Amino acid sequence: MFSKACEYGIRSAIFIAEQSMEGKKVSIKDVTQALDSPEAYTSKILQKLKNNGIIDSEKGPRGGFSIDNERMESVMLKDIVFTFDGESVYSNCGLGLKQCNALKPCPVHHQFAIIRDEINKLLEGSSIKTLALNLQEGLSFLKR
Repeated sequence: MFSKACEYGIRSAIFIAEQSMEGKKVSIKDVTQALDSPEAYTSKILQKLKNNGIIDSEKGPRGGFSIDNERMESVMLKDIVFTFDGESVYSNCGLGLKQCNALKPCPVHHQFAIIRDEINKLLEGSSIKTLALNLQEGLSFLKR
């Protein structure tokens, strides 16, 4: 459903938020090890998150990636999904057809519209802080 970049973006933001709650800044290597992700690819993901105001980045010996508490509460999953995948999750056809709409529906159009609405609720109602708290409390995980 989400692009690979979006998946890594979500996972990275949650990990950085969880570490930030403990007062830590993380390096690219920290993120790649925590998520088992390729370093060059992760670097591009983190740059995009930074450029879109989702995470902060500081250079130098005490630098690293972080998210302040206020931003953790206001950044929702929809913000990250929009950063990487745009509006497609809200509008694309469940079968990938270009001409699918309510007037000319594909075979799964109406059922998929219900699912798309539920995904929208999830994305708009899930803050990075809540997801990071679940990770911190051991209720969820980011790496197998």
